[in-house]
Amino acid sequence: MNPYIESETLELKEKYTDTITKEIVSFLNGAGGSIIIGVKDNGTVVGVDKVDEVLRKISDIITTKIEPNPQDEISSELKFDDGKTLIVTHINKGRHHIYCQKKFGFSSTGCTIRIGTTCKEMTPEQIKIRYEKKFIDNEYMLKKKSNSSDLSFRELKIYYSEKNYHLDDKSFETNLNLRNEAGEYNLLAELLSDKNNIPFIFVKFQGENKASISQRSDYGYGCILTTYGKTKNRLQAENICISDTTVRPRKDTYLFDFDCVNEAILNALVHNDWTITEPQISMFHDRLDILSHGGLPGGMTKEQFFDGISRPRNATLMRIFLNMGLTEHTGHGIPTIVEKYGKDVFEIESNYIRCTIPFEQEVIEQIDNKNVGLNVGLNVGLNKTEKKVIELLIENPNLTSIELSEKIGVTKRTIERTFRSLQEKKIIERIGSKRDGNWIVVR
Repeated sequence: MNPYIESETLELKEKYTDTITKEIVSFLNGAGGSIIIGVKDNGTVVGVDKVDEVLRKISDIITTKIEPNPQDEISSELKFDDGKTLIVTHINKGRHHIYCQKKFGFSSTGCTIRIGTTCKEMTPEQIKIRYEKKFIDNEYMLKKKSNSSDLSFRELKIYYSEKNYHLDDKSFETNLNLRNEAGEYNLLAELLSDKNNIPFIFVKFQGENKASISQRSDYGYGCILTTYGKTKNRLQAENICISDTTVRPRKDTYLFDFDCVNEAILNALVHNDWTITEPQISMFHDRLDILSHGGLPGGMTKEQFFDGISRPRNATLMRIFLNMGLTEHTGHGIPTIVEKYGKDVFEIESNYIRCTIPFEQEVIEQIDNKNVGLNVGLNVGLNKTEKKVIELLIENPNLTSIELSEKIGVTKRTIERTFRSLQEKKIIERIGSKRDGNWIVVR
């Protein structure tokens, strides 16, 4: 009788191949199992010739090619059958909720699971569920007491409602871990509340240093999701585009790669050490600086950082950004920036990380020569009042129709008509109620 038959917990390999990494990950994500090298699929024993070399390759897989590190879950031994040497690698069911091949990250390609005698790619939904289970509630944001005990979460509920989540008034604070063990609102709750004392400054300088401030805008003191939205709108406004219409198709060149900047902002918000202070964004004539505090999360190396290994400092905050669809769990953000701008745009120290995005020289020259203004792809087809309303809302979405009318020098009725026009053109939208909501520029 053939003693070697593939099953849900046994994989046979005639010889070593790199696909063994995938098999190990599949067993870690499944019920565990064993891989025998030196046996054909039909059970015929052929043995392993270069035993030491194969053992070194397996050790390399375990220590460098799988995330999280599964060393404690895997062991290998030699087995002798019919005068031939076999290598048997035993893999326990992983203690972590999900494992992946580092080079693919937490994607369907990277996350596989053993089903029957084959390795199946996990669906994005399966990955998301398992990934979120990694988040534990012992992080500092959940323990640190909020500076205020009177917090409201109207905007947070609106954001969740727009994503078809229902936050029950009686349980959402518990489900989102907004109170510490003593029952007090924590730092996470303060960051997510409608009003708080946490600023978020965007500073624009005239030159290449901090000698002269051109503009200072504060998008903080409220729900961090709204803060992110306001900051994103401002950066879209600043991302000037020049077009070369002498070629076909037309060539558009932007001041900076917006996807990369967006990833840098998200990383700064999610991974910042908020016990120190808030992240900072500084825009100079030739570059954009995004500074977050706290350095790399504990246990993370620079190599893992650049490889896109996700190890969030603020895991519960990360989960909320995931729920809102603002970030992903594939770890592609940092590699995206590195691919476009290189590793040198990151300055990584023990207490901070600075990402410096250089501007396109061709666009800078156009700005210098032609004095190009704010550009969000909004100027075409808009009247003077509409353009001015957009610029002011980008700087301060809290402005009321009365305040806007005073700043622009038109009637309140004109501003209200402008709101309706811009809303119909899908350029602005209201967050919150008519009585106390804000107008947000959405494109």
